[in-house]
Amino acid sequence: MSVRFPPSANHQPRLPPHAEPVRRRSVDSEGRLQVRRLGMPRPRLGDVYHTLLSMRWGWLCLLVAATYTLTNVLFAALYMSQAGAIENARPGSFLDHFYFSVQTMATIGYGKMTPSTDLANILVAVEALLGMLGIAMATGLIFAKFARTRPRVRFSAVVVVTTWDGKPTLMFRLANERSTQIVEAQLSVVVLRDETTKEGERMRRLIDITLVRSHSAMFALSWLAVHPIDEKSPFFGVTAETLAAANLELVVSMLGMEEVTGQTVHARHAYHWQDIRWDHRFVDIFTIGADGSRTMDLGRFHEVVPVAPPG
Repeated sequence: MSVRFPPSANHQPRLPPHAEPVRRRSVDSEGRLQVRRLGMPRPRLGDVYHTLLSMRWGWLCLLVAATYTLTNVLFAALYMSQAGAIENARPGSFLDHFYFSVQTMATIGYGKMTPSTDLANILVAVEALLGMLGIAMATGLIFAKFARTRPRVRFSAVVVVTTWDGKPTLMFRLANERSTQIVEAQLSVVVLRDETTKEGERMRRLIDITLVRSHSAMFALSWLAVHPIDEKSPFFGVTAETLAAANLELVVSMLGMEEVTGQTVHARHAYHWQDIRWDHRFVDIFTIGADGSRTMDLGRFHEVVPVAPPG
């Protein structure tokens, strides 16, 4: 059996400028969908927690700070709506009423300024209740987000196609950047490509591809994912032009259990067809010292070198 590798220039096939596909990636490099969704149902109140938990740290902190500030501004305006509602507050001073609101919401109570009317006492009771509820929810949300275990898995920047063990093979690699292990790690790879059915309908097809080893009892250092290109492989007999026409993407998903916390962790990465390097191989990142000790150099993790194409 022989598999024809695509012709390459400088070992990396490129289409001429006029033939570059205009379709964008449907999945970014971190595995997030890049698809606009229309006709989605309105967000439900029960989805707020999930939305906040999945929000990035920067946006979450900004949202909490903005909510805290706006709430105090609102209550400061309510306190100012009645003259003399806050004893010892300067008349017409927004800052005094704002600081009193902050003290009330945080239940600090310095005692310098106190409510002196029924309206002020009612507002203090409402604000104190909202403050306790808000602190409880913010504390729980931040703790849940902080306690989530995220794996630090590094994926190779490119995918290589070369001859391995006498067969044409597609390979990429990943590394565990933590000193702890990910046990019972499972690796799955899906190919996304555009196809046209016999009825003339265009669709985005998902195809699972097989790996020589898709399970690792302990993922501690690095993992070389190897996919043999045979007649059953979606890469069998492909060229740069066919990959571009299909807008091919490779989505990788790693699932395992972090040994320290016992939590299930996952990591995703996606490659575009332009990330494939034909007739290249990865640089070996392991060296053996004179005393027999092994060293892994992640500084060369993404490096590839060209190899002679098969004859």
